Amino acid sequence: MPRPHTTARTIVFASTLRSCQLFTGLPPEEVDTIAALVIPKELSKGEYLFYEGAASEGFYVVQRGAVNVHRVGANGKEQVISVFRAGQSFAEAALASEGGYPADARAIEQTTVLLIPKADILGLLRSRPELALRMLGAMSQHLRVLVGLLDDLTLKDVETRLANWLIKRCPVPLPERAVVIDLDRTKRVIAAEIGTVSETLSRTLADFRERKLIKVAGKQITVLQPGRLEEILRRNLGEL
Repeated sequence: MPRPHTTARTIVFASTLRSCQLFTGLPPEEVDTIAALVIPKELSKGEYLFYEGAASEGFYVVQRGAVNVHRVGANGKEQVISVFRAGQSFAEAALASEGGYPADARAIEQTTVLLIPKADILGLLRSRPELALRMLGAMSQHLRVLVGLLDDLTLKDVETRLANWLIKRCPVPLPERAVVIDLDRTKRVIAAEIGTVSETLSRTLADFRERKLIKVAGKQITVLQPGRLEEILRRNLGEL
C-alpha cells in the first residue's frame, strides 16, 4: 500500500488512531492511509452524533471528550449501553448492516470524534483481511459489554445493581483497604447504566453512606469496606 502524502492534520489523526486498540500494531503506512480518510466532527455538550435507525456514515474514534451511546425505551426511559472516551472506537457493527445505527449517540461534554467513512473503510477491509479480523474483535468486545449490561439489569433491585456497579470498579482480588473510584460520568449517566433514575440513585447512595459502606466527595466515591459491600451483594443474590 503506498504511503499517503503526510500532512500535519494526518499526523494528528494517525496519533489518535494508534491510541485506539482497533489499530494497535498496524504498520505505520496503513494507519496513515486510514488517517487520510478521517473526517473530524466537533460536538457540543448534549449534541447528538446520530440517532437510532439513521443511515450509517461509518464508525467513530473518540479523539477527546466522551460519547454516551444509549437506547430509549417505549416508556421514554434512556438505557446507557456504554460511554466511550478518548482512544475508544464505536459503531463498527453498523458497517455490516443496511439497517442504520442501532442506538443513539450523544456527547456528554465538549467532544471531537473522528469519522472513518463507511465506503472507504469497507474498500480497505476487502484488501486487508487482518484489519477485518480486528474489526470483528472490536465488535465482539462491544457484544460482551452488552451481555454484561443485560446480566446486571436482571439483578433484582437498585441496591444490588449499585453494589454490583461499585464492586466491578474495585481491584481484583478485593483489598481490605478502602478503594477510591474516580467518576468519569455524571450521576444521571450512572443511574441510566444501572436501570434507574437520578433520584433513586441518590437515595441509594445516601443509604450506603449512612451504613458506612461508602463516602462521596465531588467526583469520587470511596468504597470504605469492599469486603462488606461484596458480602451484601452476594447475600442479595442468594449466594450466602
